[in-house]
Amino acid sequence: MTVHDPATGAERFVVVPASYVFFLRAGPGAGTEVLLQLRRGTGYMDEHWAAAAAGHVERGETAEDAARREAAEEVDVTDVELEFLTAMQRTAHDLPIDERIDFFFAARSWSGEPRIVEPGKCADLRWFSYDALPEPVVPHERLVLDALRAGTVPPLTHFGF
Repeated sequence: MTVHDPATGAERFVVVPASYVFFLRAGPGAGTEVLLQLRRGTGYMDEHWAAAAAGHVERGETAEDAARREAAEEVDVTDVELEFLTAMQRTAHDLPIDERIDFFFAARSWSGEPRIVEPGKCADLRWFSYDALPEPVVPHERLVLDALRAGTVPPLTHFGF
């Protein structure tokens, strides 16, 4: 998306920020499990598995505040302790809004039992081992999940370039 800059007359692109929360827990044995939702009825990546909580950062809101708000709105958990994972610069030239900055967080502690709050947007909510992720996972989120599994998440990632 571009906007017209009245001061210079130039067209500038707009970057859309979003926050993602990967809820993590110890699985059976020594493995880690991640909570994923099956998207449905959203108009974007429907029938793909994705972070249990994610959404746009609103004006005047920090990325961390957005992550906690989305966790409450989408899976009904509070007191989420966030660990910053990575910022992702992302582009998708085939979408109307094609410049993004995504903030990914892990959460290993929270209050409440995650549940589906928005059944019109989420068809399923399940824990998966890193070694047995479902298919398909939203591609840019899969990139971060694979890095988490490998134990090396860089502070800055890119997708779509």
